[in-house]
Amino acid sequence: MLTQIPVWRDGPADGPTNMAADECLAEEAIALGGPVVRLYGWTATTVSLGAFQPVAEARSEPAIAEAPLVRRPSGGGAIVHGSDLTYAAAVPKQHPLGGRPQAFYTAFHAALIAALAEWGVVARLWKPEEPDPRAGTNSFFCFDRRAEGDVVASRPGAAPAADDPKIMGSAQRRLAGAVVQHGSLLVRSAPGVGPAARHPGLADLWGSAVDPGAEHLAIRWLEQVAHGLGGQIVARAEPFTDGREDRIAQLAATYASPRWLERR
Repeated sequence: MLTQIPVWRDGPADGPTNMAADECLAEEAIALGGPVVRLYGWTATTVSLGAFQPVAEARSEPAIAEAPLVRRPSGGGAIVHGSDLTYAAAVPKQHPLGGRPQAFYTAFHAALIAALAEWGVVARLWKPEEPDPRAGTNSFFCFDRRAEGDVVASRPGAAPAADDPKIMGSAQRRLAGAVVQHGSLLVRSAPGVGPAARHPGLADLWGSAVDPGAEHLAIRWLEQVAHGLGGQIVARAEPFTDGREDRIAQLAATYASPRWLERR
């Protein structure tokens, strides 16, 4: 019997609400006993900080001076949201991916590479033995960093190169009974921020070769994820937030609080 993986596509929300909904997603993974996925957008260009990044570092970065900040429960570098496709996936800790962090990353990243190939986009998983163009720098932004298994894309007609842009990164957090993985596929360079916070996305690199909103790509990507896990996606018609408004509001109050944002 194929494993069914529920997928919700939510509309835009602010940072605290999105982080709260992702925590609820982890609760849903525990309740269902399997993987769950949420795709979502942002009401405004927002910077999410990794769980361990100092907020003072964000406030001293002029490129994002006008953008609201939210702290993720997951690690990694700062991400400028608004022109990306953001996802959260969660599995119970006893799931095969729950105790294998790199396998969890690879399940989603390798599936994206396979889906991109159908659009003619050449991408690969970055390996630590490759040259890192940002090595030795204190990279504040996620898309300036390289970690094993990140997705980097070659430029059209060009051979793979050390400075190929990173287009997807993910980070995890182990909660009480589940593991939640946050990730961002950069569709296009973020507007409304300074040059240091703008990174080339799929549309900037490949233009019309990829559907502009990445909607069809997202579906094909998640189908590839499900196939790799021996399952199939079940697209839910209703937003994930439906029926969970009270719980999300309760959690969002924590993510909106100065105490959470300034914990580092």
